[in-house]
Amino acid sequence: MKELVLAPPVFGFVVGTRAMLGFGVGLLVASRIPDARRRAIGTVLATIGAVSTIPAAMLVFRRSRDPRRQDA
Repeated sequence: MKELVLAPPVFGFVVGTRAMLGFGVGLLVASRIPDARRRAIGTVLATIGAVSTIPAAMLVFRRSRDPRRQDA
């Protein structure tokens, strides 16, 4: 397995995008919160998580191609 080393800010960004997406989708399928509020919050979180996945993936793939990169 290939080892990938990420700077803490990059790792935090990647984890944050996954958490927002997962929490948003979880809210969309849950039933404990009133419908209107749940749909609004879930949609916003899922959208932000999905859209921010693109730059996060670019950072990870760029880092995996050139492990000597020192930028954040």
